Amino acid sequence: MSVTGNWREDLESRVADEVTYIVDSFAAPDNGAIDIGVAMIDGELDYLFAEGRLLVRDEQLGRVLEILGQPTEVELRDIEPRRVQRVISGVVQLTLGPTNEGEMHAIPNALDLVDNELGPGIATPDHVLTVAPNAGGCPATEPEEVYYGTEPYPSVCHGNGGEGVLVYMADTGLLAHPADGHPWLRGVQEGDAADLDTGNGQDPIPPYTAHGTFVAGVARCMAPAADVIVTNAFAVAGSTLESDLVPRLVSALGLGVDIFHLTIAAPTRQDLPLVTFEAWLKLLRQYKGVVVVVAAGNSGSRRPYWPAAFSEVVSVGALAADWRSRASFSNHGGWVDVYAPGRDLINAYATGTYKCHVQPYTDQERQFYGMAKWSGTSFSTPIVTGLIASRMSRTGENGQQAAAALLAEARAEAIPGVGPILLPCCHDGHPARAEECCREPCRCKPGC
Repeated sequence: MSVTGNWREDLESRVADEVTYIVDSFAAPDNGAIDIGVAMIDGELDYLFAEGRLLVRDEQLGRVLEILGQPTEVELRDIEPRRVQRVISGVVQLTLGPTNEGEMHAIPNALDLVDNELGPGIATPDHVLTVAPNAGGCPATEPEEVYYGTEPYPSVCHGNGGEGVLVYMADTGLLAHPADGHPWLRGVQEGDAADLDTGNGQDPIPPYTAHGTFVAGVARCMAPAADVIVTNAFAVAGSTLESDLVPRLVSALGLGVDIFHLTIAAPTRQDLPLVTFEAWLKLLRQYKGVVVVVAAGNSGSRRPYWPAAFSEVVSVGALAADWRSRASFSNHGGWVDVYAPGRDLINAYATGTYKCHVQPYTDQERQFYGMAKWSGTSFSTPIVTGLIASRMSRTGENGQQAAAALLAEARAEAIPGVGPILLPCCHDGHPARAEECCREPCRCKPGC
């Protein structure tokens, strides 16, 4: 059973560094002064969660309140309405208060009480979802320097791949002028003014700055004509709460999105599905043809990470630099649908000085000039998103149809011990990697 403990001493140093940064960032007053709990199991990180908050399925809210010695729903909505907030149809966020006896339940204890009465999955933590390298998310490394003027890798495809396709990216936002020096990003949009990457133009460069810009750049290299919206869904240390992200995704359904691209990967309590995403995916079924592409995460684990482990989404792991083996950091297992290159990709980044904050490079300064080399399933995932968008515009298929066709190709090219693979390849006669050759149907292979 997971419990919180002296996690800073128990965790591997590089993981502890990342978790500390996230916990401290949420605790800052301008981020709401939210206390983040760290659940441990067998001396390792289990999951991160918001202290004092539960996500509860609607139909069992009354029983949960009773079990936990809380006022009734009617009483709460009358005297403290903010303690019961709708997240999405079917799920509410419950902020715990003192019990009838005056004590306060810790979240792990409260969940155990509910599980014992109602079974697991009725009430869950409000999980922290993150793009952080070592706290269960992406990327796998901190950004690395490249020479000024280095081209993106994989390269930019020619033509109009992705034309007429709308991709919605939940990430860390978009730099204010992403096309300056990066023509393949021309026309990429932020969701609104609040979705600009707050690190733009700053020196030093804060952690997680330009992550969304880099991800959008990788997708655009595969689908240069796709319409891409990048939102700043992970404004707090590259992280957010489950209860904050899902309402964003609900609102985005009205945009006519073809592909939802989610750069997050979170372990959960007892490996149970995220209840709010489960409700959102149920709602998404009303929108025919929309596909969801999700990063598998970078813990090198077979453990399911969410939302990638949902059967309704396309989950993407990472190949190593040889494009024939799995990257050491990539999560894997039967719940990962496909693998794409994710080691040492190069794309758009901020300009300025970046100070590393994770062992063994803590406090090392790196100088950037608008491009970076980065690794993670964060970056293998937009390759797949871009290939889906490109196929949609070329064939007229919807997102789900194009994804299904590409996954069938990936299974035909599966590598024993790795799994199905998709490689970046342009369909205009120009391979996305100079040393490759392409044939029809287009399948790029290293070492042709």
